[in-house]
Amino acid sequence: MEIKNYSSSTSGFILLGLSPNPQLQKPLFAIFLTMYLVTMVGNVLIILAIHSDSRLHTPMYFFLSNLSFMDICFTTVIVPKMLVNLLSETKSISYVGCLVQMYFFMAFGNTDSYLLASMAIDRLVAICNPFRYDVVMKPQRCLLMLLGSCTVSHLHSLLWVLLMSRLSFCASHVIKHFFCDTQPVLKLSCSDTFFSQIVVMTETLAVIVTPFLCILFSYMRIIFTVLRIPSATGKWKAFSTCGSHISVVALFYGSVIFVYFRPLSMYSVVKDQVATVMYTVVTPMLNPFIYSLRNKDMKRGLRKLRDRIYS
Repeated sequence: MEIKNYSSSTSGFILLGLSPNPQLQKPLFAIFLTMYLVTMVGNVLIILAIHSDSRLHTPMYFFLSNLSFMDICFTTVIVPKMLVNLLSETKSISYVGCLVQMYFFMAFGNTDSYLLASMAIDRLVAICNPFRYDVVMKPQRCLLMLLGSCTVSHLHSLLWVLLMSRLSFCASHVIKHFFCDTQPVLKLSCSDTFFSQIVVMTETLAVIVTPFLCILFSYMRIIFTVLRIPSATGKWKAFSTCGSHISVVALFYGSVIFVYFRPLSMYSVVKDQVATVMYTVVTPMLNPFIYSLRNKDMKRGLRKLRDRIYS
């Protein structure tokens, strides 16, 4: 039998998608197109509202506008190709295209996690050390935090792609997923992936767990500080500024941990696809609603943006 090494040829992969059932392709296309458009419109409105209202030019909203931008990029890396494949009979992706998609998927996804950590630090300083807030969270430091988040995330993605490019893919080239995620692609390799898994798992722990622990530590400090506030009204006011952020963190990290922090032998196609849809499509779509529905400042900014558009 002829063995093809896809890492050194022009051959590509077949993305099996969410379902092989032909009757589900058009309904799935309509659902995910709607979700993608809602994601784009919602996050663009968040960005425009923040930039058009000078009262929202604060560190928290600086990070939120960049989170919205990353969500747009993150979703765009995956959903358009998935929509094309839902209406296509071939459902193919080139080898290089697969690596490129994998690179930007991880880069934007990891930047999201670091931005969530930056927002947790912002809330920590605002609640636990409010008198030094303007000094600690000055614009230059916020910009450095953003640049650091992007740099670490892209270096992590580069390491992943370099490791994947060294693998050989023999016989089957059907990826049981709707995009080039790492676990489904590793399952296809006929190379010994033990070393790659150890390196990637260790490095992934450092990259993903670091911002998660930062968020955890920040909220432990916040809880201890808020519990010392004597009045119930003061406690509620302090906690209410964190509610939206906690919701997004729970959605994002809950599904990410389920998908990636397991051995390759425990990989499950259906469960992982559901969890992956949660953090690649659902969470970016819900973020604008979570951050605007219960946020008076964002509501005011959106109303101001609406008035400008109508006028």
